[in-house]
Amino acid sequence: QVQLVESGGGLVQAGGSLRLSCAASMDFFSAYTMDWYRQAPGKQRELAARITSSGTTTYADSAKGRFTISRDNSKNTVYLQMNSLKPEDTAVYYCAATLGPTYWGQGTQVTVSS
Repeated sequence: QVQLVESGGGLVQAGGSLRLSCAASMDFFSAYTMDWYRQAPGKQRELAARITSSGTTTYADSAKGRFTISRDNSKNTVYLQMNSLKPEDTAVYYCAATLGPTYWGQGTQVTVSS
């Protein structure tokens, strides 16, 4: 059974940084495409960053230049380094893993104060 557990969220001032982690429990972690999605209050969930099994990364326009997604296949973990945070980055951040079906974590709250 696939389990994804996010951590690292919290309250930070604008301009600050946070690093989110997603610890995954599954076989063949390295084969999965791993995503970070976010959902702000009253808004639809949106893709913030993606890293494929080959290490190719993509970012939402709002995240480019500020967020970095990475993965450590030896630890079954994917990270999201978020710098220069803005109040509009406030959201619940979800980790997702896809290899055929998509599996979701429970989310971690990120709040950026102005």
